Amino acid sequence: MNFPSKLIENAVEELAKLPGIGRKTALRLALHLLKEESEETFSLAEALVKMRTEVKHCKTCHNISDTEICSICSNPLRDRSLLCVVSDIRDVIAIENTSQYKGLYHVLGGVISPIEGIGPSDLHIDSLLERLPNSEIKELLLAISPTMEGDTTAFYLTRKLRDHNVRITTIARGVPVGGELEYTDEITLGRSIVERTVYGKV
Repeated sequence: MNFPSKLIENAVEELAKLPGIGRKTALRLALHLLKEESEETFSLAEALVKMRTEVKHCKTCHNISDTEICSICSNPLRDRSLLCVVSDIRDVIAIENTSQYKGLYHVLGGVISPIEGIGPSDLHIDSLLERLPNSEIKELLLAISPTMEGDTTAFYLTRKLRDHNVRITTIARGVPVGGELEYTDEITLGRSIVERTVYGKV
């Protein structure tokens, strides 16, 4: 791809490093920013710089935050007896968007993956164990994706947590709403049958 300007080329190269952004899309974005009012581009640049330099990680749950303790951990209306363990910050956002969960969170920062060289010591597991003694937590909800690495992480956590006086649960697994049975994988379909629930009242 030939560029009429080295500055445009540099901008495209940087934009193309973003996930899901190819060089053509990066060029389209760069040209759009060039065509916009300069204030718009400067506002975007300032927002990105402030995000990178000022966003913190909550000292309690490791979620992203503007303050030392995030708004969820500091909210007195949250259910402090329930702690949802997730692997990634995006999982917190997804669960919060359901408006169905009112407890606290703990972000592990990934899952155990020997292939990628990620072990238990690379995750926020020790800080999770430190939160349990002398706390109000009665239930740990493991909301970790049902992949091989996710299941390995969940199994490791249950082993580490067995000496703590907490109830360990996991999110239900089954056929998604709007999904066709014939296109559902055998493991998911099997779990949905085993973990079937009552449909109305007879």
